[in-house]
This record gives sequence, structure tokens and C-alpha cells, in this order.
Amino acid sequence: MRVLHFAFSVAVTIAVPFSARAAPAVDERSIPDLQAAMAKGSASSEAITRAYLARIAAMDRTGPTLRAVIAVNPDALAQARASDARRKGGKTLGPLDGIPILIKDNIETLDPIATTAGSLALRDNVTHRDAPVVAGLRKAGAVILGKTNLSEWANIRSSHSMSGWSAVGGLVRNPYALDRSSCGSSSGSGAAIAASFAAAALGTETDGSVVCPASMNGLAGLKPTVGLVSRTHVVPISHSQDTPGPMARSVRDVAILFSAMVAADPADPATKDAGNHAHDYARSLSAGGLRGVRIAVLRPDMPEALRAKYETELRALEGAGAVLIEATQPKLDGMGQAEGDVLHTELKADLDAYLASTPASVKTRTLDQVIAFNEANKAAEMPFFAQETFLVAAKTRGLADAEYLGARAKSLRLAGTEGIDAILKTAGATIIVAPTYGLPWLSDSVSGDNFDGPSASELPAISGYPHLTVPMGLVKGLPVGMSFIATAYGDQAVLNAGYAYEQASKARVAPKYLPVADLGLGLDGVR
Repeated sequence: MRVLHFAFSVAVTIAVPFSARAAPAVDERSIPDLQAAMAKGSASSEAITRAYLARIAAMDRTGPTLRAVIAVNPDALAQARASDARRKGGKTLGPLDGIPILIKDNIETLDPIATTAGSLALRDNVTHRDAPVVAGLRKAGAVILGKTNLSEWANIRSSHSMSGWSAVGGLVRNPYALDRSSCGSSSGSGAAIAASFAAAALGTETDGSVVCPASMNGLAGLKPTVGLVSRTHVVPISHSQDTPGPMARSVRDVAILFSAMVAADPADPATKDAGNHAHDYARSLSAGGLRGVRIAVLRPDMPEALRAKYETELRALEGAGAVLIEATQPKLDGMGQAEGDVLHTELKADLDAYLASTPASVKTRTLDQVIAFNEANKAAEMPFFAQETFLVAAKTRGLADAEYLGARAKSLRLAGTEGIDAILKTAGATIIVAPTYGLPWLSDSVSGDNFDGPSASELPAISGYPHLTVPMGLVKGLPVGMSFIATAYGDQAVLNAGYAYEQASKARVAPKYLPVADLGLGLDGVR
């Protein structure tokens, strides 16, 4: 397979052997761990940032060659030094001050690096502007370490795509088994944080693009209630469903990052009420957060090994005090088609508006021009899959079209009122749990993605409701996740429940960068 690499830049050149993955300074270290080290003076933000940069240099384009990072930020060390100066002066900004964070490369930062969405059409898209969600992290003192690889155009270009591949960054590889998919579209954010390339990362989700790579890379990941986090200066798919979301190795780290992301943005009308929900989402996390909580349990079709693991972890929920209620998902005929109609229409309208706002150096100013660019650069842009979804979107009739408006109303009703709301009401529950996805599949440049197994992403994605995935451990040597889903603005509830489950199960296993999956873990393949 020919994998293309473009525009990867490293701000520092450090020769570090692959064995540096075991370096105690940053490997598997949580945000509170790093803060404690800085507080007692055993590490500085600059030293931590250098350690992450060395780890990326040793493992991303050499060693296991994860291809999770598209570019590191040449200003990262300066930001770290500024944090150290604040700490020395007794003026730290909170739990994110001095903490290196990676940003998915469809989210703009004011740093001197492009925001490409993985496409060569945007390789000159250096906007020198922060997306408000990044500005919030920067205000909290986070060090913007760099940009992560992704499924090109956030996996909307083709229905036959290979998740994790982009013309700019190549193919992201899963740290648990290098021949397996990291899912998408926030593939690089998932693989990078699993590999301890930073403390945490931002992803984005339209339908599954935070929770799938989080699940398949052994991470916690939150797809927030749509409207809590600004989408301004984020390369869009759908204003109805898009949202940035935090990804980390623990629920607490997710909550810390999320707390700095929630804010109203006058340029994004969906966030008008976000200020009413801005608070410290990590403060109330407790190991007792599941006591007495009624949970609706879904048991979709799934492979037997995954089913056995899921049943084990449901017992962990009960052991932590949850009350489990059997539930079934209602039949929601036509929801998928309605969602597709919405995404196609909004993709054209929203992407055209975004491209019109980019610098003059970006020559593709409309979806039609991106399509033409891809055809003109077919060898680089379309070596594995085409752009049939772009072609469908290009023919849509705009946001005033009656069929589009009907599709949005139908999809919202089915996913929300008749979907999640109905499941919770019937069960008398506040949270739904389900397996997040199946096992990571083999990366396949010929056939594309093989979604073999359940998927919990569709209902919360379409409805705009919160969806948290938490590691359930390994099945056949590969990571799987448990989903916690609630109704609108139930983000704190799913974080509380997910944290309590995480503390009860201690299920997450660190990656070993195996060339292929270790399928022999126990007699039944379940761990």
C-alpha cells in the first residue's frame, strides 16, 4: 500500500529511541499527575512539553509509525515557558495551565500551522485565528502542542472510505495493534492520546467521530450536547450535529478539558444558552456516582466475545450501586436516510460558508471547487476511495429546501422524542448504556471500513444529546468501550456515571504497539 505523507513538520529535532515510550515523565500520566509534578517542582511545563515532543519524534514517523500527528506547533515551547513564568509568579490559571493538548486538524488555531482537514486543498489554510474552543483552552493556560491527523474531511467525502487516512497525514495506526483501524474521524487524536503524545486532545463529532476512535483506542471520549461548545472556525459538516469533544485516558481528564470548552459564542447561535451550563465538570466526580442511578441497558446484536465482556462490565455497574433496567431500542424507520439527507444538504451550505472565510492563499472556495481539485489531483487525493458523498452533497438544494427541512424534523423526532427520550421514559431511567462499537477492524485500502458489530453513536449524534464512552478493557487483545447516553444537557450525569464505572472496573489497559492483535488472551479471548 502506498501511503502519502505531506506537510508533516516537527518544531524540534530530538533523537530519541523507541524505548522512550516507557519514559516515566509523561507515559500514561494524567492531568492531575502532571499538575502535581509541576506544583512540587519536580517537572516544569517546558520539560513536560519537551518530553511529549520527544515521544512524538520517536514514535509517530519512526518506531511504531503511528502517523497520529500532522504537525507540531513551533510555538509550543514558548507557551510552556510562559506557563512556567506564571507558576513562578504565583498566578497559575487552573488545572490546565501548562498542560500540553493536541488539536484535531479541522479546528483552527492562531499558531503558524495550517488547518487542513487532512486535504491538500487546505494545505495553505494558515488562518492565524483561534477557534473559540481553542481560545478557551488557551485562556485556561493549556499548551497547544500541535495538530492531529484525521479521516480526510472528517470522513464525509466517501461512504467507502478507510478511516484514519488523509492525503496530508497518511494512515493513522492503532497503538494496540498496528494493522487495525483507529476508527474516525478523530483517528489521530485517539491514537495520539493512547500513545501518550499529549495529556488530552480535541476531536470533533458529527456521528461517531469522537466516540468511535475513543472506544477503539482505549480512551474516554465525550460527544457533548450540541450547543455547549462553539463550532466557529471548525471545518464543518453539519451545523445540526457537529461538535468538538474532549478525548483522554481517563474520565476526569475529559471532564477537566471539557470544563474549559463550554462557552457561549455569538457567532454560533446554537451556543446561546451554553453559559448557563458552564462550570467545573470534574468537581462532582465521585466513585459513588452510580449509587441508586437507574440505567436503561441496551443489548444490541454483537459478537459473542464482546457480549461476554459487556455482561461482565454490567455487573461492575451493579456492584457500584447502579439499578439496571432492561431496555430495547424502538424501531425507527427512515432515521438513517433522514440523517443522510440532512448531512448532505448542510455539508454543501456549511462548507461553502467556511471556505469563503479562509485566507486568499486557499484557492478552493466552494465544495464544487474542492471536488474539481480532487479530480485534478486524483493520484494524491483519491488513491483508495473516491468522493461520491461530496458529489451527492453538491446537488442539494439549500437550507430552505422543503425536503431538507422535513428530513431534519423527522430525524430529530425519531432520535430524540421517539428514541432516547422514549427509552429513558419507558425504563424510568436517567442514563442509557450500550457497547460503543465493535472491535477495531483491519485497515483495508481496498474495501474500506468494516463496521462489524454494534454502534451506539447514531441516536445521540442526531438528537444532539450527550454521549460518553469509557474503556471496558480488551476483547481479543483489542479495546472496546461502554457508552453512557443521556438527554439534552445531561453531560454532567454521563460524566458522573462514567467516572464511577471507571473507578469500579479499572478496565483500561495501556497499548503495547503490537504489529497484529494478540488474539490469545485467555481461553475465551476476553480480558
